[in-house]
Order: sequence, then structure tokens, then C-alpha cells
Amino acid sequence: MSVVTTSPDTMSPQARALVTELQSRGLRLNDPSAGSPSRRGGAGPTDHKAVTIEGHTVMIPVHTAPAFDSPFVADSPDANGNSTLKHASIPIAQISFPSTPKFYAGQTADGIPYSHIATLHGRDVLATTVLQTCIRYESRKKSCQFCSIGQSLTAGRTIAHKTPEQLAEVAKAAYELDGIKHMVLTTGTPATPDRGAAVLVDSVRAIKAAVPHLPIQAQCEPPDTDEWFQRLKDAGVDTVGMHLEAVNPQVRARVMPGKASVPLTRYFSAFEAAVSVFGRGQVSTYILAGLGDSVDEILAMGKRLLDIGVYPFVVPFVPITGTALESHPAPDPGFMRAVLEPLGEMVRAASLRSSDIKAGCGKCGACSSLSIYEDGPVGAMV
Repeated sequence: MSVVTTSPDTMSPQARALVTELQSRGLRLNDPSAGSPSRRGGAGPTDHKAVTIEGHTVMIPVHTAPAFDSPFVADSPDANGNSTLKHASIPIAQISFPSTPKFYAGQTADGIPYSHIATLHGRDVLATTVLQTCIRYESRKKSCQFCSIGQSLTAGRTIAHKTPEQLAEVAKAAYELDGIKHMVLTTGTPATPDRGAAVLVDSVRAIKAAVPHLPIQAQCEPPDTDEWFQRLKDAGVDTVGMHLEAVNPQVRARVMPGKASVPLTRYFSAFEAAVSVFGRGQVSTYILAGLGDSVDEILAMGKRLLDIGVYPFVVPFVPITGTALESHPAPDPGFMRAVLEPLGEMVRAASLRSSDIKAGCGKCGACSSLSIYEDGPVGAMV
């Protein structure tokens, strides 16, 4: 392996391959307290830590079983957050850890720590789960086997329902103190036909009143009627995410029995309706590679999504401690390269690049190396 040096302008081939390796194998930390706090439990990227490699900030698993056995180790950082990354004791790269955001020191008017309302993802993205409860999660027969949405609530690191007023207050502080560039609002699924769209409408309307120029992505399951997409846009939503998670119907039924009750036909009718409102490339979906879908199945789904204007944000599955799939293996880096290299080419050919997304997980890109593959083949570490 050759040493990777830091360059904020471009990523070397070695660094681009390294990101894929790290996101599959995880990272051991000599100093777990380094940089911005890592996340345990909750929705979205969790059991991760933000790491910057050649100017590109990514989320790397640090609290998972694969991470505990990872060959990658980060030395304790210096005062500026810079650290040496080693592979089997051999220095291979200089990395850094983003510092704790300033807004974490604040609390809302009603005394709730700002970090319980929203958290920093990647380097400049504010994210929150508006409803930290979910009808799927509360039933073992229906829950998504990979989800840990309830863990952070049980641990007292968040609250069950963030009000529009709280969200607006925290978004304004994060925008002014830390210069966040966009915001992601996801939600557990409530027992209502809109599947969370209504609470997102109220939340975004309040945030946009406080921070008018902050781009926002709203994420939920497909609502009962397509009229919700126009309501979301009218409230100030810039992009929408509706997450497939897995693509093979049998895999979906096995790992997410409740969510799989919403058929793929409904997802695709919702995707088409949302694209008609928000535009090509401004609708996205999460696909967790490594749950059982084959490379060919993921790529076929990626093509189908791109054809209708939906960005297929493929990320490596992370086995989160405390979930039913905590012992399920993370995908091999070779598997991820086999998916991401042709998918990156497909994204580029469809002119739906992550850099053109206004807000959201695809634009942030920290949980996947897909955006790196949009620039061409990555290859393997040397």
C-alpha cells in the first residue's frame, strides 16, 4: 500500500479506493473521543464517525462488530484534529476528524439540548428524525431488522417528537454558528395514511420561516395519496427521499416485513409523482447493499430508478449493535466496487449526479462512496 497525502482539491485513486474499504471494514480508534461525537442508535448513519480523507468527509463505522476487527486504526489526533491512518501498523494516509459543532452547546427555549433535536452528519449537513417512534419498530413481526430508531430514544439522547418550533430554533443556530449547507428531515412512520408527510410539512414550514435559504430534504414512506408531494413542495421542501432499502421482494419481506407491505408498485408510482413535482434528480432512494440483493439486482433497480429520474443512493449495510442483524456481515469491499463502479457510470450517463441534488443524503454522500465513482473507475488499494 502506498501513502495517501492530503489534497483538498482532488482525491487520489488510492484514497478513493480507501473510502470503499473503510466503509465496509470499519475503523478502530485509539482515541474514541476525537472530533465530533460518534453516533450510537437512531435513524440514518449510526455507529459511525465522520472522517475526512483528502477533503472528502465520509461516515465510517466505528462501533460495529466488523469495526472491532478492522485492520484500519486511527492514531490519536493532534490539536487540529489531524491523525495518521494505519493498516496493520503501516501508515497509509493522513486523515482528520471534523470538530464538534458549535451549536451542540446550546439548548432550546424549553431546555432541550440542541444535540437532542438535530445532529451534524458528514461535515455540513444538519439531520433529524422528527418522530423517533415508528409503527414498524414497535412490532417484532413488522420491524425493519436493521433499524435502531428506538435506541437513542431509550438511551435519552433524543426526544420522541421534535416540534416545529424546536426544529426551527436549532436549524437557525446550526446555520448561523456552523454554516450548515443543507438539512435532512426523516421520520419514523406514524399510524396515519400520510406515513409522516403531514408532520414533515409542518416542520419544514417552520424551518423555512426561520432560515429561508436552507435547502431541505424530507424523507418518509410513500404517502397514501400523491397530493402530499405538492404539499411538501409548497411547505418549502427541496428534495424528497423514499427509501427502498432492499430491492428483491423476498429480501424485503425477510428483513423489513412491515415496510415491505407497501408494494414496489406503490413506490414507483410515488417516485414518478414526486419527480413530476420536484424534478429529475431531486427524488432519491436509499438501497442498503449487503442485505441479500445480488449485484445484478441492485444494478437493474438502479437503472430502473435512473430512467424515471430517481437518484439511487446505494450504501453499504452496517450491522448495528442491538439490532436483529447485528451479526449479519457487512458487504465485502469487492462486492461494493462491483456495484458502485457500474452504477457510478450509469449515474453519470443519466446526468443525475449527486452534486446536482439540492439537499439530502445523496448530495451529502458521506454514507457511501458512490459520488466518488461518478467521476470514473476507482480500482483497488495498492
